[in-house]
Amino acid sequence: MLFAIIAEDVQDSLAARLQARPAHVDRLKALDAESRLVLAGPHPHINGEGFSGSLIVAEFADLATAQAWADIDPYITAGVYHKVTVKPFNKVLPA
Repeated sequence: MLFAIIAEDVQDSLAARLQARPAHVDRLKALDAESRLVLAGPHPHINGEGFSGSLIVAEFADLATAQAWADIDPYITAGVYHKVTVKPFNKVLPA
C-alpha cells in the first residue's frame, strides 16, 4: 500500500537539513532500489531560501510500518522536522 509522509520543518532548518541530508537521501535510495519509492522531495520556500518541509510517497506493508520508517528519519533526529504526518495515499495519475 502507498503512504504519503508529509513533514513540516522547524524555522531556519537549512543548516541542520544540509548536515543530515546524506543519511536522509541514503534511506530514500534504499527504498528506490527496492522499487518502493514513488516520489520524494522538499517544499522550497517561495523566496528560494531554505525549505518548509518534505513529501515522500512510498510503498509500505501497513501504516504502522510506514510510521516506524518515518519516525527514524535522519531529519527527525537532526531536529529538521517538527511535525510528520503519515497517511494512506492512492495514486491515480499517471497510470
